[in-house]
Amino acid sequence: MSESGAQKKKGSKKVKVQRAQDAPIQPKLISSSTTFFLSVPALIAILLYFYFNPTPAIEFFDAWIGFSDHYDSAPVPHTHSFTYLSADTTKRRAVLESFKHAWLAYERDAMGADEYHPISKQGSNLTDAGGIGFMVVDVLDSLQIMGLRAEYGRARKWVAERLDFDKGALFSTFETTIRVLGGLLSAYHLSEEDPIYLEKAIDLADRIMPVFETASGLPFPAVNLAERRGYHSIDFPGLSSVAEAGTLQLEFRYLSYLTENEVYWRAAENVMKVLKDARLPHGLASVFLAIEQGQYHLSAISLGSRADSFYEYLLGPRSIGSSTSKLSNQTERFYQDMYDDAMESIHNHLVQRSTTNNLLYTSELIPENGPDGGLTWRLTPKQDHLVCFLGGSLMLGATRTGALTSPVSIPPHPEELTEKGTRDWKTGVELIKTCMNMHDTQTGLSPEIVYFRVPSDGMNAMPNAPPDWYIRGAQLAPGELPPYDSRYMLRPETVESLFIAYRLTGDNIYREHGWKIFQAIEKHARVSTGGYATVINVDDNPASLEDKMETFFLSETLKYLYLLFDSSNNIPLDKYVLNTEAHPLPIFEPSIRSRFS
Repeated sequence: MSESGAQKKKGSKKVKVQRAQDAPIQPKLISSSTTFFLSVPALIAILLYFYFNPTPAIEFFDAWIGFSDHYDSAPVPHTHSFTYLSADTTKRRAVLESFKHAWLAYERDAMGADEYHPISKQGSNLTDAGGIGFMVVDVLDSLQIMGLRAEYGRARKWVAERLDFDKGALFSTFETTIRVLGGLLSAYHLSEEDPIYLEKAIDLADRIMPVFETASGLPFPAVNLAERRGYHSIDFPGLSSVAEAGTLQLEFRYLSYLTENEVYWRAAENVMKVLKDARLPHGLASVFLAIEQGQYHLSAISLGSRADSFYEYLLGPRSIGSSTSKLSNQTERFYQDMYDDAMESIHNHLVQRSTTNNLLYTSELIPENGPDGGLTWRLTPKQDHLVCFLGGSLMLGATRTGALTSPVSIPPHPEELTEKGTRDWKTGVELIKTCMNMHDTQTGLSPEIVYFRVPSDGMNAMPNAPPDWYIRGAQLAPGELPPYDSRYMLRPETVESLFIAYRLTGDNIYREHGWKIFQAIEKHARVSTGGYATVINVDDNPASLEDKMETFFLSETLKYLYLLFDSSNNIPLDKYVLNTEAHPLPIFEPSIRSRFS
């Protein structure tokens, strides 16, 4: 094990990841009549192998006769006790080629840089002190999952020889945790415990840990990795977003499990206790928190920017496995209570319907001073693309926290879900439909932010008024630049929900939606010399591009699309949880128990 003294978890179970490019074993039978009796035992052995390991044979016949192209959305019986969903090898291969088009361009022009600019063919780092491998580490597990061995080998070599966290500059606690720490931990597991990744993860986590040294235990939003010291943000001193505080638990808990060191677990767990104790009367989280006081700061309530992953991680410790657990166990009742409370409040306060086609969407609440000087909340029909994670998350939660039996069927039968589970499932399905409707643009790509029509918006008198939603400020005068809301930043949230929904239902409609999004990305965001770039206005065709490819495009968007078209044996949802940056972490039975209930 590493020189840092990390202890390999005794008795830990590894889940072998099926590689997309692993060719099925093709037995070469002996044809000579003189060896007939020798071939019979070999044939029996081969048949027994495929009986107990049917996946290679299934994948071979899928590719040979095109079974996956004719999949009729009915659950497919499997030899074992779970439903097997076969790969669409043609579409999976297309996504793989697009991934290579992006990764190889980055590797050619900017290997090791935190960010990539495909049009200018340049890389850049997040600080003047240098980078910390954001792009490389964020993409490691994508390379592993897709079976790109040569590319992965070069990336691993860079991590082993070049990755250095001793950088005297401020880095986002949140982004560093979900992208770099999460990426290292996922790569560690998928590599069958390559020690270099755990060594780097421990080094990084120990540099981050001082951010929890506040009066409340809520973490500072920024960290100087060389100084090992937390800092307030420059833009919002004294405050942290609820996403920044509440999206660290999965990574630090798994690291505690691997190292048998409770310190990481306890720091992250305490944050959730502070957030539960700070509960607002309506049960929803304001975007900002006062760090030292450990209380919510008067600010907007949103499921989008600065809040989204907090709600995603509420499901984390309570959603998978026979113990209804992601990275925890069912003794941690307070996570269940927080999740149920939040979903109830979302339905009571934020879920709305569009006026024309009855599309389900989530709104935001804005605090205002009322006429008598009291506090009021104004409902705003604004939905970020980021909110589109929620459809799949609600469906997943319905089959875990809202299930009467475990595991549930694929798709679940009505009698298998509680009343709240049924509610969450239906809301999730409808929200995915709305998010797909948001792709009804000139490019087929969804804008960053939309506003839904309400009776008071005054748009009915306008010619060609949009029936359900619109991009604010999209009516441009000549020479005006498109608004920020109109861009598509290669975000993954909708395809994330499509992946989860397909795995939970087997309904091919979700693959069809994913393929349309993939084709739109190919047509409008692809840079011919390598890489993909942000689309500035989704209603411009042909599209204009901004010279930036976010790390999450390779870590999340293309990974989710690849998994959507791969078989359900690759990163199965009953064995893995994916963090908010799509890094798969294995489900485990923890030895450390919660201090709260």
